Amino acid sequence: MQRLVTPSAHTSVQGLLTIHSAPSALRRHIDWAIQNIVGADAQLNWLPQTLMPGTYKTTCQWRAKQGAAAEVASTLRSWHYLNFEVLERNDNGAELFRFTPELGIHRVLTDSSGGAVLSEHQINNVLQSSFDEDAIRQGLAHAMGQPWDEQLEKFRGAGMAEIARLHAI
Repeated sequence: MQRLVTPSAHTSVQGLLTIHSAPSALRRHIDWAIQNIVGADAQLNWLPQTLMPGTYKTTCQWRAKQGAAAEVASTLRSWHYLNFEVLERNDNGAELFRFTPELGIHRVLTDSSGGAVLSEHQINNVLQSSFDEDAIRQGLAHAMGQPWDEQLEKFRGAGMAEIARLHAI
């Protein structure tokens, strides 16, 4: 019989931070904040964000204590001008945080294949506040983070058109 283990703050997890857009003036502050949370080894290599002139993008992978992604997301959301995603992987799946200035922050748990996992409480909330099938569909899509995905998708694909153009030459 397998022993049940309660997750602790000492468990090491893998994390991935993707900042899709950040104003130039905040880059140094973001560097310091991330290094303070996940360690000095975290290096952010900033590149210009072509979709929003004057902003920059970066990604950073880390290994840190469990809960670091929540701490990173909480810290970054205080700077309203950012668009970002933070993913923390563990043995059972992951925890994903997404933020846009228009929508605010969204948190969802995922299974090992990346699918959103909704709790009984979240599903009951949607069912209790919905009066028809369309409202249920919209409520579940919101709980899974579809509005955040739609807004962040344009950033995820940024730069891909340039790569495709270069391959065509």
